[in-house]
Amino acid sequence: MSKITLNAKTRTTTGKAAAKRLRKAGSIPAVMYNHKGEAAMLEVNEVEFNKVWRTITPTTSINLVVDGKEYLALIKDAEYNIRTDSVLHADFFVPAADEKLVMNLRIHFSGTPAGVLKGGFKKERNNKIKIKAVIGDLPETYVADISKINVSEALRVKDLNLGDKVEVLTDAELPLVTVAPAR
Repeated sequence: MSKITLNAKTRTTTGKAAAKRLRKAGSIPAVMYNHKGEAAMLEVNEVEFNKVWRTITPTTSINLVVDGKEYLALIKDAEYNIRTDSVLHADFFVPAADEKLVMNLRIHFSGTPAGVLKGGFKKERNNKIKIKAVIGDLPETYVADISKINVSEALRVKDLNLGDKVEVLTDAELPLVTVAPAR
């Protein structure tokens, strides 16, 4: 679980003019949704948000502090202006502590397969799997060591060890990386 903290304040004004004033003052408008679908309007410091937003993954949970009260949240969406390189709006999601979330987790591969050193060819077939876990148990990233894969072998979803608290929903036989023999 991440120890990233982001501070926010409740806002009362809405509309385009209010959003423009916020952005001009160095803040961005945001909305925090809870598991019941209720929404709270927030304002977040733009510099602080950008530091967090540019370094996290979709499964990274953050401590969102709203007017002194802490919530464990995910950044679900951010409206981004590519011309000005700035965030225009952000959406946060605060699930119930015991609610299991279904998320896509990107798998990163490290090492050189043994089969490649023997003349084979590495083929990355899939790098995302679907998992289910409560927000506090979501892994931020997962790095799989592929150095033991020989020619005509594969790293499959069942070979990953994500722990007891994370349920893998992707087919266990799905190949992630294979090493093909040389022709």
